[in-house]
Amino acid sequence: METIQRFTQDGKRIPVTRVKAGDFLVVQTKTQEKDGYSSLQLGWGERSKKTTNKALKGHLVASKTEKAPLYLLEVRTQEVANYKPGETIKFSEILHPGDEIKVTGLSKGKGFAGVVKRWGFKGGPKTHGQSDRQRSPGSIGQTTTPGRVYRGKKMAGHMGSDTVTITKLEVVEVDSENNFILVKGLVPGAKSGKLLVTKTGENKKFVPLLALGQKEIQETEEEKAQRLQREKESEEKLKEAVKTENKGGTNA
Repeated sequence: METIQRFTQDGKRIPVTRVKAGDFLVVQTKTQEKDGYSSLQLGWGERSKKTTNKALKGHLVASKTEKAPLYLLEVRTQEVANYKPGETIKFSEILHPGDEIKVTGLSKGKGFAGVVKRWGFKGGPKTHGQSDRQRSPGSIGQTTTPGRVYRGKKMAGHMGSDTVTITKLEVVEVDSENNFILVKGLVPGAKSGKLLVTKTGENKKFVPLLALGQKEIQETEEEKAQRLQREKESEEKLKEAVKTENKGGTNA
């Protein structure tokens, strides 16, 4: 996972995050009749034989796979009948350029932090004898009633390492050969963090990325005429502004 920049076909520069992806292995299918609900248990990644215990090996017997997956995830779906244990689901069949997604991950841990860094507190005064109280939280409770500190009070403590979900992100490229997707925007977590990508919709006004190495933007004759017209109008406005500024300087 890394953050880079790319250009769209309309000439805009956007930040994108390269997220490593891979195909999913159907480990187990659950049905309404047998388990009370319908879902697919999917496996992703590869686990070494040393870290694969007997319980997991026994669980993978039905999928008939030689390598154990690194992660297991259960997804609720009504299309259980279309899949069988041992089949592979390609991520390129699920995600496509232009899809709107939400990404869930574990944010970076920042250790123990005070209220100024953790919650953005203003802090105390720097004068009038408060030489050692500049970043203090101040009063945290009341008097005899209620005689305690309310639960949820913003105080110093462990910062980060929280489950964070970023919504309204967009898939701009899917590379099935190199096993990665490009997401427009930033995602939570460290570079080696694990992410859960959920498809939420589709952007009807999606603009594809400009191919790497392509120097010119492909545009139609109508788009070219509109661009030239905008450039001409901008030049005329700039000339008028310069004339107005010069007249004002002469009068002064």
